[in-house]
Amino acid sequence: MFKTIADPADFELHSVIRFLSANNVKQAEIHSQLVEIYCENLMTDGMVRKWVRQFNDGRTNVHDGARSGPPSVVNDGLVAKVNEKIRKNRRFTIRMLCDEFPQISKTVLHEIVTNRLNSHKR
Repeated sequence: MFKTIADPADFELHSVIRFLSANNVKQAEIHSQLVEIYCENLMTDGMVRKWVRQFNDGRTNVHDGARSGPPSVVNDGLVAKVNEKIRKNRRFTIRMLCDEFPQISKTVLHEIVTNRLNSHKR
């Protein structure tokens, strides 16, 4: 019986999959070895299959790529428009900006003001 390893990093699992895949170990055997060494619910059989396929297709990077999601609505044009509104009225509130930009959420406007424009309440 092997000693189990607790809380491995994702790239560690991906490295093991890449190594075993390069040694022509079958996908089902890779999954069973991961379960034996790490734990039962760490990675599904389908995820192992996905990573084996990617490594067989030539992938060499064991780190996850950037997650895709909906495109950000924050762009330089929007930041410039928000900045212009703020400069016209230095006593602005986020609520006032929400009225000016109804298509943009309060959270996104707050992120623009605080992170992109470095404006903070004083």
